Amino acid sequence: MRRMGAFCMSGGSMIKTILKVLVGLVVLAGLVGGGAAWEGQRRFIAPGPSAQPVTVVIPKGAGTELIAQSLEGAGVISSRWIFAIGAKLRHATLKAGEYAFPAAVSPEEAMRIIAEGKVVIHKLTVAEGLTVRQVVDLVAEADFLAGPVTRKPAEGWLLPETWHMTRDEARDDVLARMEKAMRQTVDVLWVARAPGLALKSKEEALILASMVERETALDAERPRVAAVFYNRLAKHMRLQSDPTVIYGLSNGMGELDHPLTRDDLMSRHPWNTYVIDGLPQTPIANPGRAALEAVLHPAKSEDLYFVADGSGGHAFARTLEEHNANVANWRKLEKAGK
Repeated sequence: MRRMGAFCMSGGSMIKTILKVLVGLVVLAGLVGGGAAWEGQRRFIAPGPSAQPVTVVIPKGAGTELIAQSLEGAGVISSRWIFAIGAKLRHATLKAGEYAFPAAVSPEEAMRIIAEGKVVIHKLTVAEGLTVRQVVDLVAEADFLAGPVTRKPAEGWLLPETWHMTRDEARDDVLARMEKAMRQTVDVLWVARAPGLALKSKEEALILASMVERETALDAERPRVAAVFYNRLAKHMRLQSDPTVIYGLSNGMGELDHPLTRDDLMSRHPWNTYVIDGLPQTPIANPGRAALEAVLHPAKSEDLYFVADGSGGHAFARTLEEHNANVANWRKLEKAGK
């Protein structure tokens, strides 16, 4: 009986011991797991290894693992696993695009930048007075854009401004945006035009604005230059605008490799306002908003002539005699500058 009792007591103690060991193992596993989770969280929010800003392009269709691998390879993060696990635990939706990550960015902040789609914005400045061919060349040469240029916008119908775009945006789409913006601008300004203008259409307004744009870069002069053209049209005088000659001779590039000669001025083409009456057949450049406004709200003047004055502006005249005197003064300035 004693032996049996001793045996039972011994068996009960053993069971209790085993239970204690099992509980201890569970607690230990929990502590280890909790420590690992804490360490993972610490590394996820800690500064990353990059000593300077890094730009990374994430292609369309890339999953979390591939994105994590790309970031690790670029030196943005130190562990792809920490990033991937952290992003999945937060149910982050990561978006394709080009991203600029600041120096020492944490995996968490890198994830947030991608999830919020904070892509790099590229700028392309289209200056006033460029021709369509020149603008198309700018778009074609922008290495952050994608696809060929197949769109053929009509001359004058691309709005000059600083355009914002993202990597791999289609070149044709960029040109379409420029064209849509110009048409909307012309529509709005045309409605608010001054009454009594000698213009038959928005197209004629664009043609005249392109001439004003190429004649002067000074905002204050544009309405006065526009007035000269209107005054000459009213008197059935040829417009005699040098930029129209250049446009026709340059095959739409708007630039020549030599000063205009007398033969150039007498060349026969549909844009040469020295030999044709009225407006050229198309715009000669893409005018900016200021030139369009000047044409639709010209100055009130009796000027019929203008010539460069040597200061970046122009000398205006109502009579040929005044104009000849201004031309003589300009030639003296040219000669003195040589």
